[in-house]
Amino acid sequence: MAHAHGHHHHHHAVPPDRGAQTREAHKVTLIGAVIDFVVGVAKMVTGFMVGSAALVADGIHSFSDILTDVFVLGATHFGRQEPDSNHPYGHGRIETLATLWLGSVLIFVAGGIAWASLIRLVAGEPIPAPGLWAIGIAVIALGAKEWIFRYTMRVARRVNSRLLEANAWHSRSDALSTVVVLVGLVAAQFGAGWMDAVAAIVVGVMVGQVGGRLLWESSQELIDTALPEAERREMQAVAERVPGVRGVHDLRTRTLGSQAVLDLHIVVPPRVTVSEAHEIGNEASRRLREAFPLLADVTFHIDPEDDAGETEHSLRPGLPLRGEVEGMLEQTWQEVPAWQARVALDLHYLDNQVDVSIFVNALPEGQSLTQAADELRDACRDLTWVGRLRVWQGPGKG
Repeated sequence: MAHAHGHHHHHHAVPPDRGAQTREAHKVTLIGAVIDFVVGVAKMVTGFMVGSAALVADGIHSFSDILTDVFVLGATHFGRQEPDSNHPYGHGRIETLATLWLGSVLIFVAGGIAWASLIRLVAGEPIPAPGLWAIGIAVIALGAKEWIFRYTMRVARRVNSRLLEANAWHSRSDALSTVVVLVGLVAAQFGAGWMDAVAAIVVGVMVGQVGGRLLWESSQELIDTALPEAERREMQAVAERVPGVRGVHDLRTRTLGSQAVLDLHIVVPPRVTVSEAHEIGNEASRRLREAFPLLADVTFHIDPEDDAGETEHSLRPGLPLRGEVEGMLEQTWQEVPAWQARVALDLHYLDNQVDVSIFVNALPEGQSLTQAADELRDACRDLTWVGRLRVWQGPGKG
């Protein structure tokens, strides 16, 4: 599906494995949710039985994971949908928003863990020895959470999803808090109950850091931060190597979820036809996509001369378009035989002037092309916008 509007061009090709990626993301998240549920129930029940506040808190943490798992399922599903009429740029920003949200949740969880533990430290309430049961449950939970972290991380890297990565770290934060609880449980077994609280504070800080990083990265994306400088330079180089490209400027990138969009201006030789220039642009677009699979969309604009750094064309006074040009020339040249004999008229808009090429089948008796051109040029001295003027003879008598 390619559609061209004059010099602008959109090329929309969705990498074929989008659906498979989404399914994979869903699978790993579902498995994670099930494990979270089982682990959470086990921790809470055991925690209540042996009277360990840390274990109960940890169970609650596992349940908070289920909430985010459900959330991630929704966001990856909606975030990877095809563009539609209301969201012509796709739905990638849904993933960004979800990551933002998840980062905030992590920071709150972290604050909660640390605060609760601080209170317990200050109050110094004695913690009874938990027994081997509780320690065993914590070890099993730890193993399960660490496994789901590694699994989710692998998938996240493969499908290039920040959101899945965020969720993986969420599982890891649960595993970390379990480590801490474990340390506390073992210490309490040997009579050092306060260790439990200290360790919980440490975990709180770790979880908070992850949340902070996620918030930072997704905010960068929401304010349309470009891709890294090195990648932009490489893109510029790829486009400049295309035959027929005289220069590339105003190259702009931004990220949308796990993909990126690019737009750029391509300078072509000034007198190529529109369709040739467009094909040069298509080739540049094709090469960029091959080199950078993360590009969801490439838009190019064709320039017949380098206008980098100049005011936007639409803000400058315009030159007369074809209809007006023909009218003015008709008034000026109505007496000139070469103009009346024309079969075609070519216009090139360059250097803020209009170059005019006139094609004739045959010239009036005894007039050479040069003479015809001189006669026309003399007649239009007053039209300041006329640039170079040429007369061409067609396939009549050569």
